[in-house]
Amino acid sequence: RRVGSRNCVPSCLWGSRRPVDVDSAGSRDRGAQDMQLHQRQAAGRAFCAGRVRAAFRPALRRCQTVKVSANVSTGTESYQIPTAPDLVPEGSWKKVSGGVCVAKGFKATGVYAGLRAAGKKADLSLVVADEPAVAGGVFTKNVMCAAPVLYCKEVLDRKKKVKAVLTNAGQANAATGAQGYEDAVNCATIAAASLGVTPDDILLMSTGVIGRRMKMENFVPAIPELAKSLGPSGDDAHRAAVAITTTDLVSKEAALQVAIDGVPVHIGGMCKGSGMIHPNMATMLGIVTCDAAVEPDVWRGMLRRATDASFNSITVDGDTSTNDTVIGLASGKSGAPTITDASSTGGKLLEAALTALLQGLAKSIAWDGEGATCLMEIAVTGAKSDADARVVAKSVAGSSLAKSAIFGHDPNWGRIAAAAGYSGIQFDQNDLAVRLGNIQLMEAGQPLAFDAKTASKYLKDTCDKHGTVNIYVTIGKGPGKGMAWGCDLSYDYVKINAEYTT
Repeated sequence: RRVGSRNCVPSCLWGSRRPVDVDSAGSRDRGAQDMQLHQRQAAGRAFCAGRVRAAFRPALRRCQTVKVSANVSTGTESYQIPTAPDLVPEGSWKKVSGGVCVAKGFKATGVYAGLRAAGKKADLSLVVADEPAVAGGVFTKNVMCAAPVLYCKEVLDRKKKVKAVLTNAGQANAATGAQGYEDAVNCATIAAASLGVTPDDILLMSTGVIGRRMKMENFVPAIPELAKSLGPSGDDAHRAAVAITTTDLVSKEAALQVAIDGVPVHIGGMCKGSGMIHPNMATMLGIVTCDAAVEPDVWRGMLRRATDASFNSITVDGDTSTNDTVIGLASGKSGAPTITDASSTGGKLLEAALTALLQGLAKSIAWDGEGATCLMEIAVTGAKSDADARVVAKSVAGSSLAKSAIFGHDPNWGRIAAAAGYSGIQFDQNDLAVRLGNIQLMEAGQPLAFDAKTASKYLKDTCDKHGTVNIYVTIGKGPGKGMAWGCDLSYDYVKINAEYTT
């Protein structure tokens, strides 16, 4: 049977017998390993073309062959989950539809490739720029970061622009060692061959069970089919958004239009996340597309700051994922002048819209927290700085006791005060004020008399409609203000995670 034929692929495409060494910092030794990478890349191109170049046949003959088949589906049953509610804040922008395809110069798609443990929900996603797009990324600080995170960091250290982001659901490809990294490299190689670009033009994201290698026997043949189904429509963007979900009950996408120098600029995004949500980035994943023209360093700075005010300000369960990634791509196709300074008028408008988009997406993750019955929004004022305010807000949002009280409709505000106090931010407790919705519970460090039944009803009514519980905390008289988002902690969260792999 000819290696590289339509129904057979050499196993070296997803793990050679001599794996690349990965040191503690995640960097690869160059030299001989570069030669191995070039050989794998060439083999990947040959596989996608249905042939193997003679120069690489000796190396491929040493590999076992594994029979594979493209089990790709784009049937309607693969996309049948609801969409998250619109949680993007209002501002100088206009809310539009189209997801990641709203920005000029992008296509997307999602298909079912048989990567999930069960079901037919789409599990393989691709977002592609028509031409190389300015790229930035913000990643988890978890030491056990996944292979695709290591791979993306290396690519973005070398390049300012990329062409595509390939995402799989089902296996996180984290804690998979050198072979997991090989899998990542080989997926990028085959995706590049399918798109007619180089592997350095591809970024990767993975989500799913930690410690599981990807199902390469299904993944590899699905990639060329995935590339064939790319499209520029809102439906294509929706398929991509569904394909990156795991335990999510809803897909999460949003799009905005903002005028810069009188020219419409579009920003679209999608994300996934429901459990293991406590990002400390720079298991949530996000992709943003934009058609503004932005200098690479300016765009990367905007993405970092917008992420801090959004994805880094949510929590569901206090667990920081190994795979947290936000990728931002800017095509420059809008026709607006190039933004070279984030503090310029155009720069401020773009960053404000980007931040709003990411906040809306981030809130949809907290709203969809595993087992959640409400979204918690914590607003903190009176801090010495905005950063201090966000720390206090996130401490309250992450308090298991406060979250449990919200689920039980118990206005036990002492848990909110305690969480603010152990946040690590120093303040005078005599300045502390706490308000639940419109009900003032504490003022100037003193508890206030309040109607507990009315406060409990506020919580019950909000949770019954899966609404937003608003918590306001003041810690002083400083100018700093910040927000964080979370969800209540229910019995179902324990059940979902107690039986996650069983």
